[in-house]
Parts: sequence; C-alpha cells; structure tokens
Amino acid sequence: MSSHRLKRAVRGALSVTAVISVIGMSQSPAYAQPAQPPPPTTVSEAIKQFQELSKQAETVSEELNHAKEDLKVKQADLDKAIADVAASAELEKQAAAQEEQFRGQVDQLTSASFQGARFNKISALLTGSSADDFLERASALTVLASDNQNALEKYTGAVDLAAQARKLAEDGQKRAAEAKAASEKLLADITKKKSDLDAQIKQVEEAKNRLSPKDKDDLFNPPVDTGVYVGSGDAGKAMEVALAQRGDPYVWGAEGPNAFDCSGLVLYAYRAIGINLPHSSRSQYTYGKSVSKSELAPGDLLFYGGSASSIHHVAMYIGNGMIVHASTSGVPVKTAPLSGGGSDYFGAKRIVG
Repeated sequence: MSSHRLKRAVRGALSVTAVISVIGMSQSPAYAQPAQPPPPTTVSEAIKQFQELSKQAETVSEELNHAKEDLKVKQADLDKAIADVAASAELEKQAAAQEEQFRGQVDQLTSASFQGARFNKISALLTGSSADDFLERASALTVLASDNQNALEKYTGAVDLAAQARKLAEDGQKRAAEAKAASEKLLADITKKKSDLDAQIKQVEEAKNRLSPKDKDDLFNPPVDTGVYVGSGDAGKAMEVALAQRGDPYVWGAEGPNAFDCSGLVLYAYRAIGINLPHSSRSQYTYGKSVSKSELAPGDLLFYGGSASSIHHVAMYIGNGMIVHASTSGVPVKTAPLSGGGSDYFGAKRIVG
C-alpha cells in the first residue's frame, strides 16, 4: 500500500468526521394546527377565509417540501460517510497485513545476518577477486540490511497512519449512528407535519364548499390566458414549458406532468432544459444569482416570504410585468400580474443566462 493512499484515508476519515458533525438533522419548526374558523356569513368573508387558509396550507406544504429535500441531502452525506468509514477500516487492515508480512521477512533476514555475518564476509573475501571486490560485497550486505530496516520502518509508519484513520473512522461511526437517530426523528416530524397539512387541506376544502357555485366558478375557473410571451435562450425555453401548463390543476406536493404546486411547476420547467432544482421554494432560492425587479427577464424566479427562511411561494417571470405560477388549491396554473404572487415579495433569482 502506498503512503498516499493512507494519507487519503486519514483525510477521508477527517472529512467523515466533519461531514457527520453537521449531519445532525435540523428540526422543522412545529406547526400548530389552527382552530376551526367560524362559518363565514358573507361571500366576501368566505373568499377571504379560503384565501387565508390556502396561504397557510401552502406554507406548510412548502415547509414539507423543504424538509424532504433537506433529508435527501443529509441522507446522501450520511451514506458517503458510512462508505468512507468502511474504506478507512479496510485500508488499515491492508496496511497491518502488509506490515506483518514484511516484518517476518526482515526478522528472518536479521536472524540470518547475526548468525552468518562472519561467514558472509569471509565468503565475500574468498570469492572476491580483489580487496576492492571484497569491500563492495561487504558494503552491499550492509546496505541490504539497512534498506530492509528502512523499509520496515516505512511499513510501521504506514500502520501508524492507518491506525489514525481507524480511530477517526470509529469516531465517524459513532457520529453516523447519532445522525441516523436524528434522521429517524426528522422522518417522524415530517409525518406529523404531513398530518397537519392534511388537516389544513380539509379546512381549505370546507371553506371552498361554503362558496356559491357562481363564486366558485369566478374564483377557481378564471379565463385561461392564451397570450404569447417571448423569451430567449434556455431561460426562455423553461418559460415556454411553464406556460404550456396553463390550466393544469394545483395539487400540493405535485411536480407534473399534469398537476403542480408552486415549486413543482418551477422544478418541472427547468428540468425540461436539463437543470435540476429541488422541490422547495426555499431551497430553490439558494440557486442562481440575485436580480432586481428592474432587471427581470423571462425565466427569472420570483420568491415570496418575509425572509429567506420563510419563503412560501415561487413564481416565474414571463415579461411585461407578468408571472406564471401555480398559486393555490383549486386554482389552475395561470398567469397573473407581478403582484399576483403575494404582497410579501422577497426577491428574484436568475437560474440561467
């Protein structure tokens, strides 16, 4: 085993420890299920109640999406850490085996050297053709013994280095076990949050059912904008994919091809041009470069929320002060003015271009 492999093993074990130390799963904030709202007494109250519940449910949905994406990343880190731990242990095993094998050879050579040192030198003298030849042979024997001792020391050093890797691997294994336990707790939290979300969805549906047929039609079946919007490059192609979904239903957690939530629509559009984004508006905000409202171009993403950690909605800019988005339950994918994404506009990102 070469020393550079062992050094890589030690570095790998160190990286395992570093990765595992941050793998501890961040707990999503507990979501308190709201109390059942009183029945609305007017159409305007019913619409307002529906919109408020829809926003709450969308927020929980995006939190759930973010938690799932976060879990995917941490699980991948954990899998790599476990693999690195196993590799470090195997390298240490190989180093010890090679050192043991070579040590036996050197021990035999040393024993023979002590027992026959005089004979070896006399033999060198008798078989040599000159004094210089004798000195060269005798020197060669000394060099051979020295080389073997140096080699043994190198193998011993390799074993010491491998032992360091093993110790770091053991630390990594402990941290991996802790991370696994945290991962299991996060899964339980996600399941609880999904239950809360289902309750939210039920409330939204109940609020929707309180509306009259005409109000339902006005609110949930708006005329589909069939206008033509022009973009350029890959961002323009992503915009065309998003616009092609106009009229498709909003479904929490959906990412196509026939239903979407807000981040699912963006994911679907950019995936079509070979760019993979996470299914979470909050996570999508970490991609691309920031652009101001005055710099918006078709294909840019607009985010809504009070802060980067509370983003709950994402839409795509299509030009002329318009966006396309999957807004809320019961409302199909549609275009809207820039303000249609919400009053809490936070910022915009350019994914490509």
